[in-house]
Amino acid sequence: MRFGLKIATLTAVILCNTIEAKIAPESYHGEVEFIQEIDLNGSFGTKSLNELSGLAYDRENKILYAVSDKGKLFSYKLQQNSNKLTLSPLHSCKLKNRNGKRLKKWQRDSEGVALDSNGKLFISFEGKPKIYNFTKKCIQKKQINLPRSLKNAKLRSSNKSLEALAFHPKYGFITALEYPKKSDNRYFQTIYTTSRKQWHLKLDPIKKNAIVAIEVMDDGNLLILERAHKNFFDFIITLEILYINSCKQSLCKQRKILQMDSQKGWKLEDFEGLANLGAGKFVMVSDNSNSIFFKTKLVYFKINKSNK
Repeated sequence: MRFGLKIATLTAVILCNTIEAKIAPESYHGEVEFIQEIDLNGSFGTKSLNELSGLAYDRENKILYAVSDKGKLFSYKLQQNSNKLTLSPLHSCKLKNRNGKRLKKWQRDSEGVALDSNGKLFISFEGKPKIYNFTKKCIQKKQINLPRSLKNAKLRSSNKSLEALAFHPKYGFITALEYPKKSDNRYFQTIYTTSRKQWHLKLDPIKKNAIVAIEVMDDGNLLILERAHKNFFDFIITLEILYINSCKQSLCKQRKILQMDSQKGWKLEDFEGLANLGAGKFVMVSDNSNSIFFKTKLVYFKINKSNK
């Protein structure tokens, strides 16, 4: 099916391949409650929906946006009923430059997506750190001015750049490199903002552990999604809260609320995108690496209040 089809055509397709979430082992009991899994493959009439890497949710219009690292944007109408999500495809398009031409192949590695307070869409990219405003029809607009320490960062590789993007009503856009800068400690991550505020986060010393998504929680703190490749098929996925109002010299209080290991009974995919739906409920999406061995899966979960 050709990208950019009219909404009337796509809204006829309703995702029905949904099941109760089976991601956790039967023995698991924790503050993260898994509710539902949705297989997004085929949701836009294609055989597969490849390499989704970022999510953003428009609460006012109830639209979920997803970006792939092949330079494509997808949107879904989202309904929440009795702890169940229903997604209806709305629109898909390929990211284009200001002149309406598709981004060059080396410019398409889009990784993070966020909406500002006015509902405008912004996308972050791998390679040299950059964030651009795009219309909902995928036309590139202005580029965001990044802090010098981020703009001139020496990366561990060109594919380890701005994986995560979120918008905070107080601090503006929040982002992080997938891996710390070359000059920084491998497990000491910096969280950057467009308001020039910075915070630091200690990562677990797990090989290839990386920040792949950030989301602003309803109380203003940050939910961090970390992903480590153990091997081609096995992952460790970590959810951690960074309390940005409890910091000493920019090193903030943090709390790991869940760590999932596919070698310990967790049914994991390569989760890379995260979105806040409100009331403690979130979705995360997996990157299928354009491989028959992985799925493009959306997982709906809730973080229950903790006394910790």
